[in-house]
Amino acid sequence: MTTMGAGMDGPAGRRHGTLLAATALTASLVLTGCGAGDSGAKDTAGSAAEAPAANGGAADTDLGAAKEGRPDAAGAAGAGAPDLRVDQRAIIYTGAMRVQVANVDNAARDATAAVTRAGGFIGGDQRRNAEADAVAELQLRVPAAKFAGVVEEIAKLGKQQSREINTQDVTEETVDLDARITTQRARVDSARRLLARASTITDLVSLENELGRREADLASLEAKKRRLADLTALSTITVSLVGPAAKTVEEETETGFLVGLKGGWKAFVVSLGVLLTVLGALLPWMVALGVPLAVLLLVLRRRRKAPALVAPVSAPQPVPAARSAP
Repeated sequence: MTTMGAGMDGPAGRRHGTLLAATALTASLVLTGCGAGDSGAKDTAGSAAEAPAANGGAADTDLGAAKEGRPDAAGAAGAGAPDLRVDQRAIIYTGAMRVQVANVDNAARDATAAVTRAGGFIGGDQRRNAEADAVAELQLRVPAAKFAGVVEEIAKLGKQQSREINTQDVTEETVDLDARITTQRARVDSARRLLARASTITDLVSLENELGRREADLASLEAKKRRLADLTALSTITVSLVGPAAKTVEEETETGFLVGLKGGWKAFVVSLGVLLTVLGALLPWMVALGVPLAVLLLVLRRRRKAPALVAPVSAPQPVPAARSAP
């Protein structure tokens, strides 16, 4: 027993004590680190919550980068955009059609009814009535989902002479506008908080000007967003309804010598008609003023040519002076 006690008190005992002390120290450090980590996380969260209330510096930096075209802000918004399906993308549809119909007024009425059934409306209506050569220009606004159906329905109103459909994908522009609007709203809120804490007249005037500028920028961005939303929600179709005697597109674009000769002859006939019209308008004035003037000139000319009725008086002969006597 004495030998065993001496062995424990020797080098083996010291190693065992050192190991126990190291284990206790490690456990203490681990517990201390966990407490510090929790405290640091709470401090970080508190700082992040108080930062927007203090100023809008981060928001200003992001918006400034987006305005200057740097990729760190605008590119981040585009990179964060999801890979949308075709039916989820923002697409602007526009179309132009030319249809020859038997009766322009009836066809325009049918086109208006088709647009109304689709949930759209007439954006513009211009007509020129000339019997068989009548023309109606309609601007139709229809929901994007009903665009193709309305186009096909209008094409069946008569003989379709031309059709042109265009699309424009504005998904990235819409996502970018959303990000810029969010950032600008944060900047406006920050300026309002700073304005509420202004203590001097100089700071008050400066912050009011800055707040007005930021609100104007926000209003401009929101107007662009509404414009894009309107164009994507309602598609535009420009329809030309022409009568049976109207020229086709190919006839309107003809070129050559005969076409030039025909155009020159038409211009000559029109010019001659204009000249005769002007002459007919001036003829009554020429008769009313020209006849008395001609009679007056004729009378004056005859008076000049008539002979004198009284002979001219001759000058008296000089009488010789009498000679004096010598």
